[in-house]
Amino acid sequence: MAQLKEYRGHIRNWKELCQKLGVDISFDRETREREIMLKAYQTWGTDMASHIYGMFALAVEDEENDRIFCLRDQFGTKPFYYYLTEDGRLLYGTYIRDILKQPGFKKELNESMLQIYLTLTYAGGEDTFFKGLKKLMPGHYLIFSKGQVEIHRYWKPEFHPENDKTLDEFADEIHSTLTSIMREVKTDDESADCFLSGGVDSSYVLAVSDAEMSDSCGYDDERFDESGLAKITADTLGRKHSRARITPEMFFAEVPYVMENMELPLADASAIVFSLGCKATASHAKLCYSGEGSDEFFGGYNMYRNAERYGDNLKTFYVGNTNIMKEEEKKKILKNYDPSVLPIDLVKYIYEETEGLDPLTKMSDVDIQLWLEGDIYLNVDKMSTACGLEIRMPLTDLRIFDIASRMPSKYKVNETQNKVAFRTAAAKVLPEEVAFRKKLGFIVPIRIWMADDRYNQDVRARFRSASADKFFNIDEINKIFDEYIGGNSDNWRKIWTIYTFLVWYDIYFKD
Repeated sequence: MAQLKEYRGHIRNWKELCQKLGVDISFDRETREREIMLKAYQTWGTDMASHIYGMFALAVEDEENDRIFCLRDQFGTKPFYYYLTEDGRLLYGTYIRDILKQPGFKKELNESMLQIYLTLTYAGGEDTFFKGLKKLMPGHYLIFSKGQVEIHRYWKPEFHPENDKTLDEFADEIHSTLTSIMREVKTDDESADCFLSGGVDSSYVLAVSDAEMSDSCGYDDERFDESGLAKITADTLGRKHSRARITPEMFFAEVPYVMENMELPLADASAIVFSLGCKATASHAKLCYSGEGSDEFFGGYNMYRNAERYGDNLKTFYVGNTNIMKEEEKKKILKNYDPSVLPIDLVKYIYEETEGLDPLTKMSDVDIQLWLEGDIYLNVDKMSTACGLEIRMPLTDLRIFDIASRMPSKYKVNETQNKVAFRTAAAKVLPEEVAFRKKLGFIVPIRIWMADDRYNQDVRARFRSASADKFFNIDEINKIFDEYIGGNSDNWRKIWTIYTFLVWYDIYFKD
């Protein structure tokens, strides 16, 4: 007998699966999806993920075969953690806090992760900040039997450029595929909002969706406020628009809440704004669309336009979208620096897998396998579920990635533009000025706010705290802070990365 013990996610091709697996289509969504996942395991075993489109993490206790089977989707949109106790039991779940409470878990800090974090700004790879607690990585399944853990990789990104197709052909394929996926993302009895920035991703999702309301965040400082552009897009598409005003006081007050609910530290400043945005949206909606995934799939980051210039040198330094501190700086500020713990080691296997492919593809693959899982999807999942909001990401789909994996890099970036084919597709339903608007990113005025003594008092205090003294050379980190206050605004990321770790540490480990 098999029992589905853990499941979180959303299945897109549920109608087809109900038919194949004999699941009653009239069940409520939660019952239906749990039945689908259990019967998929009973029917297809470890190959079940290849039949499912959607987001998922699950665990099945299979008494007949005397094993536990755990599975995480191809991109890691839902987290999954596991821990082997000293007496040989497997603890597992989609929330770290649930595992911490279980008998046999010994809460110890994995200090070596701090070196990874200070570079990446997130806990990259399979290890976490809790010693012995590991992530089941995207595209992997776990089998636990007779006290032994086996990890198997069932999927990896592969790239096979089709050079005989035109830009317009790829754009047509993107648009028809996304339009088809949008019909699966929710049922007729559900209603959804749509997060909306000034960028093309969320604008495109809104345009092809039936969402009546769009939601954005904004600031009083117009230099950083994209919400005006979002309002123009919403008006153009005939949708209502809701704007959450974010003040610096709100931002800094939110940090402990975010670090606690994230369960692992995350130094992406946009996560704080995202949390506030989720709360604002949750006040009037239960479900919301969001546009994550297309940047990594289709060449959305401005740095990707430098890919050819980096060439084969990429494998010596490119560890993903963020690379905040180099080793020499970490040696200076850390009391327990270990020269064997290097972020570049996390991505060596990716460069081996992409040997012979062009530099842009290599950069994208690093971000798909490391950054999306460790930062973007972690943030989306943790902050939405914390406030009772469900987020679905139509652009994160195997069928969308399949198009990107066959697309030559020349249709992704050129000298002046990123996401060329994707924007061309979006222009079918958006005004040209929206579809081809320069990428701004999710801007947060933290660079300015943290230099202001009205808002940075907690940062200052933590930089001189007993917790800071455990891990850092206090004088060195405060030197970085003083240089920032003195005008070196580029230091803000280093300060924010140290600060978020200290906030998280005091929540989870301070006596």
